[in-house]
Amino acid sequence: MPPKPASQEQETARDDVESLAARLRAASDEHLTELLRLRPDLATPPPTDTTVLANRATVRASVARACEDLDSFMLTVLEALVVLGADEHEVTVRRLTGFLGTGVTVEQTTGRLEVLRARALVWGERDELRVPATTREVLRAHPGGLGTFAPELSEEHVHRLLDGLDDEERRVVERLAWSSPVGNTREARRDVPRGDGPTPVQRLLDKGVLLRRDENTVELPGQFGLAVRGPEQPMGRVETAEPIPELVEHGTGRIDEAAAGELLELTRHVELLLRDWEREPPDVLRSGGIGVREVRRTARNLDVDEGRAGLLAELVVAAGLVDTSADEEGPQWVPTVRTDSWLAAAPEQRWAVLAGSWLDSPRLPGLIGSRDERGRLLGPLSEGLRRPTAPRERRRVLELLDELPSGHGVRHHSEVAAVLAWRAPRRGGPLRDEMVHWVLSEATALGVVAAGGLSSGGRTLLAGDEDTAARVMGGVIPEPVDHVLVQADLTVVAPGRLTPELAAEMELVADVESSGSATVYRVSESSVRRALDSGRDSEQLHELFRTRSRTPVPQALSYLVDDTARRHGRLRAGTASSFLRCEDPVVLTEVLGRSELAGLALRRIAPTVLVSPLPLEELVDQLRSCGYAPVAENAEGGVLDLRPRPQRIRGRGRHGGQRGEPTAPSRPDEGQLAERVRTLRAGDQAAAVDGNTLAPERGRPSAEATLKLLRTAAERGDSVWLGFVDVQGGATQRIVRPVSVGNGVLQGFDTGRDELGSFPLHRITSVAVVRH
Repeated sequence: MPPKPASQEQETARDDVESLAARLRAASDEHLTELLRLRPDLATPPPTDTTVLANRATVRASVARACEDLDSFMLTVLEALVVLGADEHEVTVRRLTGFLGTGVTVEQTTGRLEVLRARALVWGERDELRVPATTREVLRAHPGGLGTFAPELSEEHVHRLLDGLDDEERRVVERLAWSSPVGNTREARRDVPRGDGPTPVQRLLDKGVLLRRDENTVELPGQFGLAVRGPEQPMGRVETAEPIPELVEHGTGRIDEAAAGELLELTRHVELLLRDWEREPPDVLRSGGIGVREVRRTARNLDVDEGRAGLLAELVVAAGLVDTSADEEGPQWVPTVRTDSWLAAAPEQRWAVLAGSWLDSPRLPGLIGSRDERGRLLGPLSEGLRRPTAPRERRRVLELLDELPSGHGVRHHSEVAAVLAWRAPRRGGPLRDEMVHWVLSEATALGVVAAGGLSSGGRTLLAGDEDTAARVMGGVIPEPVDHVLVQADLTVVAPGRLTPELAAEMELVADVESSGSATVYRVSESSVRRALDSGRDSEQLHELFRTRSRTPVPQALSYLVDDTARRHGRLRAGTASSFLRCEDPVVLTEVLGRSELAGLALRRIAPTVLVSPLPLEELVDQLRSCGYAPVAENAEGGVLDLRPRPQRIRGRGRHGGQRGEPTAPSRPDEGQLAERVRTLRAGDQAAAVDGNTLAPERGRPSAEATLKLLRTAAERGDSVWLGFVDVQGGATQRIVRPVSVGNGVLQGFDTGRDELGSFPLHRITSVAVVRH
């Protein structure tokens, strides 16, 4: 349909406002309240009367916002009304139903019309349906998938042209009729050589079946699209109901068991990342985020793939466990003071912090590895991952799973995407389907989802209660075990989650070799030395394995502990700046003779004592690099732990102080909605004076004029329209019947609230007498 002149568009818009305003004035308070509830943007600031409300409701931006909540069928109904011209004239329900196709009943049509009426996207009774003129601009470029209607094409001429098409030409026309009416082809150019003869597209252009829009674009006029589809499907394939996903019944127990396993694996990986980054914090790139090399190093140290490492990095920052430091040599990603309390918490409490932070994170980890509009690679923690709508879209996906019967899951991610696409086709943007996949994959990695269904903890978390969600997950996590199984090959198997005390001991004396439902540790000379360096002695290590192993301790392990301990600490280091002592003078003579240790500047001050000007830490490190096993001691001769203390910064809290968009627009509460409706009624009453507005005291009236007008109204029994500012500073309007005026206050009967009220005169901004 060709665009209308500006003057005609303005006239149509005025007609829309007047027509809708008349309907709204006749509507019940309940209907107006529901409209403001469904379209909260109409309620702020409070509309002064129904004409203002109708004007807002037909503005393009507001109509577009309201259409975001419409499902596929409702949008099809709205598109059909636009194709039928309801933005210019009235359309009947019967004609609309027939245009939707034989698969749509009158009941289905009227049901959707009621929903659209409640949103003021449609108004009028069965034989006088109208839509805002801006609806055509808001909907897709070709409503109903139909091209622009050519006024010169009659129905008879269209059918005659279609009957004369050959098979190739008909295939082109049908493809455009059932998909998009616009096609891109170089054959649209006028100077394309025709060779042996014109192509199907060129022949269709010659016959007038296709229209040339530019050198690379052709369009099938709407009349041809309708003729090809026939009377059974004028609007194409209409989906009146949402697709039903294929469900698999797993049982709540199995879903929670799988989720608990993911929970334990997630919290273990996060702990490893925090330990890794406190030892070697990655640098912050100038463009934000962390570099590819650091991601690979982190993945290698955690024994995970780079995708998992990226997600973990996003999680620790979202949870406020890591933030950027203000280092003079350049900022780094450093654990914050929150890390220590997180590490000390139970697994389910750790999980609740991570999962809750992920749910509200205004970032999309799924974009890691893609490129931005400038072609730059998006890495973990980069600014390009920020998407303020991410929390809202995550909840849409998870809320759909929340609707499933308990213990059930969807079989494929694509089925969830299909349902969401039907429920809100205009939402999600170009990444809608990818977003569904990312959300479900990430939620599975977090234990929020398992086997395609919400875990019990995930369901509680979605309700907004992290503490209760933690307790729920705590009930499904297996009880920690207080024993291990020592193997002959110097591996130690933990047959489940270890108690915190035993886990700390095992991490000290052994290295994790593999993890899963059972964790496998390996004991080596370096790991035993690590335990000895921390202050343990050989007897304590023997006692640990003897009391905590359910299998006999192999002789090889006992030999390893004793041999490492015998060589450990033969050299004793202290501060002189530093000193080195040993009961065996021969060992010290050997050290003095090592050329690679000449940099220590050692000198003998006694047969069993050497001193060095270097710091104790450097002395011990260089001795260990040459194969010695010195132990550092304090002033009392006790073992001194030289391991570096973890770095901590204050941090900015969850999400680095950033927030996403609210999961829903700011909505007035029920009391505010009722107040808005009373304001509308008051404004309409003030305007309805023989069809004219009467407001003799416009602008800010003087105190004298206000008193005179109010006292006169009280004497005559007239009602007045008041504009005033409430105690919160909000402007509102009321219809009041004055009773008395004195002491700076108007006492009157508020007709909208049906009660006596007090109105300070200094808050009155305008006043008018209302005579019916």
